[in-house]
Amino acid sequence: MRTELCERLGIEFPIFAFTHCRDVVAAVSNAGGLGVLGCVAYSAEQMAVEMKWIDEHTDKPYGIDIVIPGKYEGKGEELDAAELEAKLKSMVPQEHRDFAKKLLADAGVPELPEGEQTRELLGWTATTAGPQVEQALKSDQVKLVANALGTPPPDIVKEIQDTGRLVGALCGSPKHALAHKAAGLDFVIAQGTEGGGHTGDVGSMVLWPQVIDAVAPMPVLAAGGIGTGRQMAAALAMGAQGVWTGSIWLAVEEAAAEPAEKQTYIDAGIRDTVRSRSWTGKPARMLRNDWTEAWEREDTPDPLGMPLQFMVTAEAVSRTHRYADKARNVAFNPVGQIVGEIRAVEPTREVIQRMVEEYVDAVEHLNSLQAEV
Repeated sequence: MRTELCERLGIEFPIFAFTHCRDVVAAVSNAGGLGVLGCVAYSAEQMAVEMKWIDEHTDKPYGIDIVIPGKYEGKGEELDAAELEAKLKSMVPQEHRDFAKKLLADAGVPELPEGEQTRELLGWTATTAGPQVEQALKSDQVKLVANALGTPPPDIVKEIQDTGRLVGALCGSPKHALAHKAAGLDFVIAQGTEGGGHTGDVGSMVLWPQVIDAVAPMPVLAAGGIGTGRQMAAALAMGAQGVWTGSIWLAVEEAAAEPAEKQTYIDAGIRDTVRSRSWTGKPARMLRNDWTEAWEREDTPDPLGMPLQFMVTAEAVSRTHRYADKARNVAFNPVGQIVGEIRAVEPTREVIQRMVEEYVDAVEHLNSLQAEV
């Protein structure tokens, strides 16, 4: 199972785990994979706290995921973070804020405690993601940085590669993958539409081989609806050097989600997700609920572009996560179609072990089909 990318990163299994939870990052890396901390919601100061904890709980490599979209409101303007935030706030219609608040109020979701503030402008821009990259490079255990939306700016790519670390980015088409290759990235993550969060509209089984062929010999990680060893075997058979997973870690024992949120994933089936712009402004796969349906109606506001829409919904994200038991019908639950395979809360190590065993079984099955010579 050890691929060239595994060798370069010093990991045992080609299983890359995207998660916003530091406990899961450490658990995956300790189990032989590579945990990747999603940092869009963190300031550089918060990242420092999370990374210090990870460094203290594993001596294995891990990665950092940032978000610098290829296109967003305010891109290219010479503004510092405070100026950019002020300008973007002025562009958000009050109608959108009022609509979001009404949806939460109608669902009975409590307000946040007095004095608890929500960051509206997270790391959705080059301006805000820059300090995150600087923080990521302060740990010797961080071996790669991935950008979730678009090709990272040239200065970010150079900054990361000059330290000997790998930098890559997700893509949803061969065209996007070729742009990553032309920019000199070290690897590409080809994510099919089945995946959770921001994703395109091409299925994984079609996308993976096209991207692998387009950028060869550049390493490609397969993503989009992966949660079993059989799927991992299929991805590696096509030429991928590993699998990029996310949804399967949302309900593991180490995940920080509230029990009610984990139960939401356990209860969901493969047809319960939808691609919606209602939370971030870009199409993202999540569980369908009253919130996603409300933003699709003709008599309601249309979602704004990124990052304006999240400036509308940031408070809602915080409230629905804090009060998960009361917010199941309006919560932000980004997850892929593999959610139908999430059936129980279990330790991260058991998920890794099961994937490895299923991979071995799948390979042995294929070998058994070969005619004897």
